[in-house]
Amino acid sequence: MLSKIPVLGRMDPFLLAILLTVGFAALVPADGIALDTVSWAAKIAIGLLFFLYGARLSTQEAVEGLKHWRLHLTILATTFVVFPLLGLAAKVLVPSVLTDPLYLGVLYLCLLPSTVQSAIALVSVARGNIPGAVVSASASSMLGIVVTPLLVALTMSTQGVTFSGSAVLDIVLMLLVPFLAGQVLRRWIGGWVKEHGKPLKLVDRGSILLVVYVAFSRGMNEGIWSMLSPGRLVALVGVCAVLLAIVLALTWYGSGKLGFGYEDRAAILFCGSTKSLATGLPMATVLFPGQPIGLIVLPLMLFHQMQLLVCAAIAAKLAKQAPVPAPVG
Repeated sequence: MLSKIPVLGRMDPFLLAILLTVGFAALVPADGIALDTVSWAAKIAIGLLFFLYGARLSTQEAVEGLKHWRLHLTILATTFVVFPLLGLAAKVLVPSVLTDPLYLGVLYLCLLPSTVQSAIALVSVARGNIPGAVVSASASSMLGIVVTPLLVALTMSTQGVTFSGSAVLDIVLMLLVPFLAGQVLRRWIGGWVKEHGKPLKLVDRGSILLVVYVAFSRGMNEGIWSMLSPGRLVALVGVCAVLLAIVLALTWYGSGKLGFGYEDRAAILFCGSTKSLATGLPMATVLFPGQPIGLIVLPLMLFHQMQLLVCAAIAAKLAKQAPVPAPVG
């Protein structure tokens, strides 16, 4: 599993692809009919992406794993309560450190569910509670489809973001319906989806790259880069770094104070501190119509790379300190 985690100091190839897509959008932004066409292609790809999520996640395993409710409750509370509170607290950084659109991006980042594959892989590397991580990360991903839009409605209504009935319908049709369809059809296609994981990863990543291209094409048409100075970018990197450091400290030391053992603490650390780029980018296109999407998703893109690099180093270090399991029999 270690090969699935980027080595410290080496950029995640997928994030590199995202950055190249941003660069392409800056040089050749879609506009007019071309932008409408790519936007529809992105929406179709997003629906397929969430359909595959539904087909991959085992409902039965999730139900069985819910027995460890204290672990899952701690992780979900970190993801959907502690993180949002930190996001709201970051409001004090406006306008001295963050602009309003960048703050919206930081707050939105804090409202997202945790990653699935990355969190589970990190827990595996650290020799933590893998079954618990699978259930918690999967539950976070499933709940995020509903909880994140609700949190956006609750926290961003005073930030100039309107949450209309059409946005709810778009989320239901684009995200929730395909996901539920995947769950229903999982009995027949789940095995095939797992067997063809590598080719289907192109759908995952391709859909996200389409979303990035659409978002930054619109941003170029709106002149977003004229709104972002080098100083603001450096400040944003610092905000993301501080946010990650706070959550890593809270999850690791807080779980110790709550009496969790090493394996559960590793699961809480990595499932509670990571945020999903795969869910966040598609959802942003639905939740923020008329907003500068490029600037809003920029904090998420920075935080995602940061969390992979830092958490990979922490997981490797924890693996060397992990207690040796007692011999069976």
